[in-house]
Amino acid sequence: MNWQAISFDWNQVRAFLATAEEGSLSAAARALGQTQPTLSRQVAALEEDLGVTLFERAGRAMALTDAGRDLMEHVRIMADAATQVSLVASGQSQVIEGKVVITATGAMATYHLPPIIRKIRDQAPGITLDIVTSNEVQDLTRREADISIRHARPTQPDLIAKLIGESAAHLYASEDYVRTLGPVENLKDLEDADFIGFDRNDELIAEMARHGLSLTHRNFTLNSRAGTVMRELVAQGLGIGFLTRDIEQLDPRIRPILPDKITLPVPVWLVTHRELHTSKRIRVVYDILAEELPKSPMV
Repeated sequence: MNWQAISFDWNQVRAFLATAEEGSLSAAARALGQTQPTLSRQVAALEEDLGVTLFERAGRAMALTDAGRDLMEHVRIMADAATQVSLVASGQSQVIEGKVVITATGAMATYHLPPIIRKIRDQAPGITLDIVTSNEVQDLTRREADISIRHARPTQPDLIAKLIGESAAHLYASEDYVRTLGPVENLKDLEDADFIGFDRNDELIAEMARHGLSLTHRNFTLNSRAGTVMRELVAQGLGIGFLTRDIEQLDPRIRPILPDKITLPVPVWLVTHRELHTSKRIRVVYDILAEELPKSPMV
């Protein structure tokens, strides 16, 4: 190993990678929790140490030069290796204290996690929990979260997944909105109704067509990625939404529409990384979630 050839600082490389992926110094600084001047100095120092220009600066935007693009291929490999080192080190920790990041949908985090979090706090008071609410699948292999509660089975081989249970989703609306529709006896009676969609309505339209309900984009007068927002929009009589059946216990303002005609399965998976699964603090949280989530009305 020629140690003299390694003349740069890892923090500088990290600053370069964040700037390249985030697109600007300000966005990279926010992502890394640093000040913009500090990050700018680190990038400039890396350019000076390597003797190349890595970015073309156009206002606030930072575009990679040819040299920067060449370097990115190697830096990503370094970042993946650094992440793996962190995962292995975390996996060896046997201390039941420290931070555990859980990611879940807004509805799961709002209505179902709080009593389980109380049990975690009672059993392991040294653990600090960060709850990340998102409908996007967080990348556990890159430490975006330690544990994920999601509705799709993961495909990455390094992830451990346990099927906690399966809920179901139906069409729901408020009593007031149902009255405006008149008698609803079959799915055809809903073809002119207002629907509240997600961000991928093409998939929802295709799924409804398979069940015999013909919808177009004109039906989707409102859209929201957040399940909690969709629930309130439905409760306020602003349209029909797909919600999980636990909503019937959570909100008496909402009723199912033709549940025997359309039922979509909603699996609940508990996921973690195989390296983190050997960490005692991760394991404690994971095991409590695995025990308590099947008792939730969600599943």
